[in-house]
Parts: sequence; structure tokens; C-alpha cells
Amino acid sequence: MADAKPMPAPEGATGVLVLASGDVLWGRGFGAEGDAVGEVCFHTAMTGYQEIMTDPSFAGQIITFTFPHIGNVGANPDDIEANDPHALGMIVREDPTAPSNFRSAEPLIAWMRQHGRIGLAGIDTRALTRRIRVGGAPNGVIAHSPIGEFDIDALLEKARGWPGLEGMDLAKDVSCESHYGWQGGIWRLGAGYDTSENPADEAQARAVQASAAPHVVAIDYGSKRNIFRNLVQAGARVSVLPATATFDEVMAQNPDGIFLSNGPGDPAATGEYAVPVIRQLLDTGKPLFGICLGHQLLGLAVGATTTKMFQGHRGANHPVKRLEDGAVEITSMNHGFAVERDSLPANVRETHVSLFDGSNAGLELTDKPAFSVQYHPEASPGPQDSFYLFERFVGMLR
Repeated sequence: MADAKPMPAPEGATGVLVLASGDVLWGRGFGAEGDAVGEVCFHTAMTGYQEIMTDPSFAGQIITFTFPHIGNVGANPDDIEANDPHALGMIVREDPTAPSNFRSAEPLIAWMRQHGRIGLAGIDTRALTRRIRVGGAPNGVIAHSPIGEFDIDALLEKARGWPGLEGMDLAKDVSCESHYGWQGGIWRLGAGYDTSENPADEAQARAVQASAAPHVVAIDYGSKRNIFRNLVQAGARVSVLPATATFDEVMAQNPDGIFLSNGPGDPAATGEYAVPVIRQLLDTGKPLFGICLGHQLLGLAVGATTTKMFQGHRGANHPVKRLEDGAVEITSMNHGFAVERDSLPANVRETHVSLFDGSNAGLELTDKPAFSVQYHPEASPGPQDSFYLFERFVGMLR
């Protein structure tokens, strides 16, 4: 129905999704008012919607949740991967209801409104997901007006005018602004996050232990906090630098190893300034570990190429085969670009493949202590099949 004249807003419609094709999907808006333009994708996870919304890798994207009941457990200050949401908005089948969970601090709708994020309910998410699977992730505008007034022509123009994620560097927008030392370990029920807020004698013991721990310098292209927590849990001390950190700035921290974080956007665009630094870091011989965008940037640094995927991988149930022993890991994924297997040079070995479509999901260098994975081994809530990767990396530093 491209270029079709949209129907007037149906009675009771307070939200709308306008795709660049001209398709108009009416629903019920919630959260913040206004509109936002980005790439419309879908996510298959049944849990973790707050972590997903705050994952910096979702910058520039509007998420369609395939699970129909989103918001049932409310929102809380613990289940976040960054201070603020980075996904532009969410599309759901059912209206979020009053939360029912002992950890809930506020309803999802209130949390969305507080953080300026738009929600759209009452959408046939099955049909939208099928559309994305067949036609690829489209550009679109999500809008919410409590009085149901929308300028569809203007929204359509905005959707068609958005350039798309290909060629877009978003890492600079979501990265930290300056160096900082990461504090805190993983979350445990009843205890919360492991932090340094302990009695003086215990804090002193922790400080001594931290000083002896191997030092990981993480380059933040849009990192998730739980990655740093798992590095600490594996026995490392973590310092974080912005995406634009130079080789000299990284080495000034005297790292035992370097971590390349996840993040949003096109790796080729971010690679214009990141790849030269990564190549210099590889030449030092220090161990290096990358996740998601970090995996793609490592691939680019060794001479491989990356391409935009048709629909991407976004979910908490993606099977990945570990080629070393044939084991299958159930992983969380969130990426719209991939490393091209056929472009891997002779000194790079493929270590993991997606069992959904056979795309590359991991690599390691045969002549340097460097490896990376396309998926998220830190994912929480979700599978824990891949936590061993953090222990492997920190073990390389000792």
C-alpha cells in the first residue's frame, strides 16, 4: 500500500506507526508524547524489556516485542544497562497492565514517560514481525498524541527522510565522555549488586585485592553495564575509556588486556576512527576481547568486511554452535550487521556460527591473543551458557 492515502485516525487511536513505505498502523499510545524516527526491528525475548530498552546498542531503533505481555513486572532501578533508555520506543500487542512483582518500583508506562520514550500498544505484532522478516527492517516514525491528532503526511516525510543505520556512526553519541573506573559486581537476589559499600576493613581488603587484579581497559562504544560486572566477577579490575580514545590514551592506563564493547550503528562508520587504534593495540601483543560491535570492529581491524543484515538478530534464545567441540550455546543477540565469513584472512579462525542462518558469531586470531563473539555472553536475565568467555579472557591476563 505504498503511497496510499492513509485513513483518518480510528476512534480511540492515540498512537500510530508510520512506515517509509506509506503503511500506517494505528494503536494506543503510552509513555511520552511526541514522535521519534528510526529503524523498526523486532525482539523475541520474553523477559528483560527494561534491559533491552536501556541497551545502548538499540540507539536509533524502535523495538517491536514479539512477546505479547510487556510491562507485567514493572520497572526498577536495578534492571538497567545504562542511565537512560537508548531505544527510541516500543511496540507491543497488549496495553501494559499494573505491575505485579516484588521488585517493581513503578509501572512501565510511568518509567517510559519519565525517560521520554514512546510506546504503542494494540498493534498486530505478529503481522509486523512477519513484514520485517519478509521485507527487512523498515524506517518508520512512532508517535503518541493523547487527543489523537496526527499529521500523517509530515510523519511519512520524516520516515522517508531518515537516512537509515547503514553508514551511521552512533558510538560517539552513546559512549562515556571521559575515563572512569568501574565499580561493582553482579546482582544477586536479596543482596542486589556487589559494590564497594562495605565496612572499612572489608573495603580495605577489597582495595588490596583490586590492586593485584589484572587490569582491563574497556573501550566504550555503547557498553552494557553487565559486561563490566562479569569482568569483575571473573577477577579483573576495569577502567573505561570513550569510543574515541587514542592508542596513547589506552596505553597510558597500563592495561593488562583490552576489551572492545558492544554498541549501535554501522561498524564501518565507527571503524573509521576505531580500527586504526585497534590495529595498534593488536601489535602490542596484549590480550583483546570483543563483544558485538567490538567483534565487528576486530573483524574490520584484521582485514575482514561487515555487511548490513536483512532483518538482524535480536532475541534471548539464539542457538550458536561452538566449532571447537560442537557444543551449542543458547545466547542473547542484538545486532543488525555481521562479519562476512568469506572475508576472514588466513590468520583468523572462525570459532562460532549461528544455527539460525549460519552467519559468523565468533572469531579468534591464530597469531595474537585476541578473540571476539557476535552475541552477548553477559545477558541477564537470560542464558548463562557463555559466561566462560569472561573467565577465559581474564585467565589470559594472569
